[in-house]
Amino acid sequence: MKLERLLRPKSIAAIGGLAASRVVEQCQLMGFEGDIWPVHPSKTEVGGLPVYASVEDLPGVPDAAFIGVNRHLTVEVVKSLNAIGAGGAVCYAAGFLEFDDTGRQLQSDLIEAAGDMPIVGPNCYGLINYADGALLWPDQQGGRRLPEGQTGVAILTQSSNIAVNFTMQRRGLPLAYILTVGNQAQLGMSELALSILDDPRVSALGLYIEGFDSVDAMETLARRAKALAKPIVVFKVGKSEQAQATTLSHTASLAGSQAVASAFLKRNGFGQANSIPVFLESLKMLHLHGPLNGYRISSMSCSGGEASIMADTAVGRKVFFPPLDQAQKLAVQDALGPLVRISNPLDYHTYCWGNSEIMTAAYSAMVSNHFDMNFLVLDFPHSERCDDTEWMIAIDAFEAALKANNAKGALAVSMSENISESYTEAFIERGIVSLYGFDEALRATEIAADIGVSWRKQAPEPVLKPGSIGSKKTTLDEASAKQKLAAYQVPVPASGCVNSSQAAVELAESIGYPVVLKALGIAHKTEQNAVRLNVQSADQVKMAADELLRLSGRVYLEAMIESVVAELIVGITRDTQFGLVLTIGSGGILVEIMEDCRTLLIPASRSDIEDALAELKSAPLFAGYRGKAKADISAAIDAILAIQQFAIAESERLLELDVNPLLLCEKGKGVFAADALIVLQED
Repeated sequence: MKLERLLRPKSIAAIGGLAASRVVEQCQLMGFEGDIWPVHPSKTEVGGLPVYASVEDLPGVPDAAFIGVNRHLTVEVVKSLNAIGAGGAVCYAAGFLEFDDTGRQLQSDLIEAAGDMPIVGPNCYGLINYADGALLWPDQQGGRRLPEGQTGVAILTQSSNIAVNFTMQRRGLPLAYILTVGNQAQLGMSELALSILDDPRVSALGLYIEGFDSVDAMETLARRAKALAKPIVVFKVGKSEQAQATTLSHTASLAGSQAVASAFLKRNGFGQANSIPVFLESLKMLHLHGPLNGYRISSMSCSGGEASIMADTAVGRKVFFPPLDQAQKLAVQDALGPLVRISNPLDYHTYCWGNSEIMTAAYSAMVSNHFDMNFLVLDFPHSERCDDTEWMIAIDAFEAALKANNAKGALAVSMSENISESYTEAFIERGIVSLYGFDEALRATEIAADIGVSWRKQAPEPVLKPGSIGSKKTTLDEASAKQKLAAYQVPVPASGCVNSSQAAVELAESIGYPVVLKALGIAHKTEQNAVRLNVQSADQVKMAADELLRLSGRVYLEAMIESVVAELIVGITRDTQFGLVLTIGSGGILVEIMEDCRTLLIPASRSDIEDALAELKSAPLFAGYRGKAKADISAAIDAILAIQQFAIAESERLLELDVNPLLLCEKGKGVFAADALIVLQED
């Protein structure tokens, strides 16, 4: 669908009463240079402009129209606009799909009336094009016209009120577009984002999302963003209903909708913000510097307290302060003198404050080590009561140091009120982005680095989205589940099924001691005392078998795996929107208590799985914690890939899968699926 006329109009029709008159007002305030045609059946003048009684009376065909009438009339107006060949429309009225049965029918009628003409909404404020001064917007807004030749960020939201708030920001974030999407009856957020992204005046894109309109379209958007080198930050809110087929497995309780959505965004190289300040600061960072190469950062301040806060703020994050090498230490020391302790973060004290030559030399030596981002911690004095001349000397020195070393730099301002919007805007022109709040500054840096790291990886395959399922299901017992997995090269211990204690003794003698016995047909065996571990003799086997046979008519007996270094859970569930979801976490009975897991979408690559394992809290165990043996990680990844391959082959039937635990043995001794649960859709 062609959106050029709607998003970048040369003529605008404002149809309706008060809301439409505000569209006229906002276009005039922004200096829109095209035609503005108010439409109202009884008014004669709006904003000094002549009013037309109907769409049919317009002097030309509008590129874009704002429809500010009730929901019933909206359908008729859309039909009229479509008939004359208008370029598109914003449908302001509420009371459609989100309201009642009548609204649902009206939304269907609205889509039919629009035909091939693009419509935004209904139930939305519309759009602001700051680059062209075109506003289909029925309210006040705090933005301003984007100067000719400059770029800005675009923000799309599913909330009109939050969009208004974004326009009111005083963070020095240059805006090119603000769009609201409402019900997305015809145009989804992804399609609008694709069209906006192609505008050369857009530097980066922000999406405030409550629910995804299309997984396929979002994947296309991610590929386009990378191709255009225009990063996207997403602030995803809300916990949509997770339509799990069943909740038998541990995995089903771990793979919540938010975790799955986050995994999808990470997979496709979207930055992820967790608050409005982080969202806006990240966009500001990306607008000026784009994605970063990595997480190595430096910090300079004239206060030990500020240096300590910056260091503390980085704890537990991916961004970090590498120590300075000896040559760099000497260069910084040479500039600052012997009384300053050289480190990263650096407290350069106030000995050199106001001395442009010394500050430039110190800053230059500090940023010379090819850090991915360099921070100068700087809060400005009160503008009405103080003089900031010496602070500007620091800015000049920082700018000179960055340019001399071809380095990227940012101000870390502890409090937003301690810098003016005009300063922030001016510093961006000088190649310095001002980030408000230490935590927000480091989180924005991390998001920019996340995008940069993701873009350097091979593009992911589209997620696997199998068809819908019915209500009938079959839960395989452990023996059957392991048999299916073994067919895909998932390692399982030597085993067999018996229905008598004598048969159990004979099988144990054949396998070799020690062995494990389990009652078949019980999903959560630990809770029902249905497992006997480390059984060492025939007498013990007979006793255990007799006890377990009373719980279940069959007993599963297998070799006891020794030399175990760690345990994992590997699970697969089915998400109605994203398809099959792979969860990897610390195994055993503590998996839910520890909440130590990572979520991936299928198909996951070998490197995806390797990264997920490295991020687990239990990861130190894999590397030989406190002198213990190292785990066979390569074999674990092979096994997880084999489990995934089974899931792909059975994607139309698989509802749930749990391998818990997957036992990781010493390096070179492999891994084994010690327990397995599979739930399938019945044929």
